[in-house]
Amino acid sequence: MLRELAPRPLMPGNPYKPMAATVREVIQETGNIKTLRVVLDEPEAMQNFHYEPGQVGQLSVFGAGESTFVINSPPSQREYLQFSVMQAGEVTSAIHRLSVGDRVGVRAPLGNFFPYTDWKGKNIFFVGGGIGMAPIRTIMLHLLEHRADYGRISLLYGAKSPRDMAYSYETEDWLKREDLDCTLCIDNPYEGWPHRVGLIPNVLKELNPSPDNCVAVLCGPPIMIRFTVQALEGLNFAPENIVTTLEKRMKCGIGICGRCNIGSHYVCIDGPVFTWKQLQDLPPEM
Repeated sequence: MLRELAPRPLMPGNPYKPMAATVREVIQETGNIKTLRVVLDEPEAMQNFHYEPGQVGQLSVFGAGESTFVINSPPSQREYLQFSVMQAGEVTSAIHRLSVGDRVGVRAPLGNFFPYTDWKGKNIFFVGGGIGMAPIRTIMLHLLEHRADYGRISLLYGAKSPRDMAYSYETEDWLKREDLDCTLCIDNPYEGWPHRVGLIPNVLKELNPSPDNCVAVLCGPPIMIRFTVQALEGLNFAPENIVTTLEKRMKCGIGICGRCNIGSHYVCIDGPVFTWKQLQDLPPEM
C-alpha cells in the first residue's frame, strides 16, 4: 500500500495553464545537460511560490511542448526556480536552445516530496548518478540548511567521466564541508581524476554504509537504480528505508491523462518520490 498522500503545495489557479516565466540564467553543466534558472513574470506569483524538495514542474517551450523536471533549487532559494535538463528529444532540444531573456511556461509545483520530517534524527546516505543528482541536490541542500535535525549526511555522486558530472562548480565545496561526507566517482580511469573510480554500486559496497538508523536516497538512470538497490539490500537496508524517484511518462502532471499510471496509481500525484517497499507493492508493469 502507498502511504497516504501528504499535504503538499499545489499550483494556484488553473492547473492546465502555465505561468509565464523568463529565463534569467543558463548554465552548461555537461555536453548534454543544461541548467535553467527562471523567474515567474508575475512578481506576486514569484513571491508566493512555495514547494517542497522533490516536487516537480512542467517546463514548456511555446510551440514545442512541455516536459517534467524536478525543481532542483532548495525551497529557501526565493530568487528563481532551477531546472536541470538533459537533451534527449524534441522538447528538451528546444529547451537547450533557450537563451537568457526567452519566455517559457511553468506548471508547478506538482507531485509529492521527500518525507524529510520523518528522517529527523536519522543518518541520510544520498546516491546520485548523472542527471539523477538534480533531485538529490534539492533535498541534500535542504537538509544541510537544517543540519542539527539529522545525523550523519553522506553523498555518493557518480558519472561516466568528469565531463559528465553536473554541478562541478559545487562539488569542490561539498568535498570541503565538515558536515557532509562526500564521495565522487567515475566509471573508468581518467587522467588527473583524484577521486574514486568504479561503478556506483561497487563503490557503494566499498564504502559499506551502515543500515542502522539510516535512510538511503538514490536517483539516477533505471539501470543504476536497479543495481544500487541490490547493493543496498546486500548491505541490509530495509526496503522501506530506500527512497527513490520516478518520472515515468508524466504528461499532464495532475492525474488526468493516465499516461503515468501504474495499476491504479499515478506517478504524477502518488509520486514521484517512492520507497522501494512501495515500488515492490506496485503491479509488475513497473
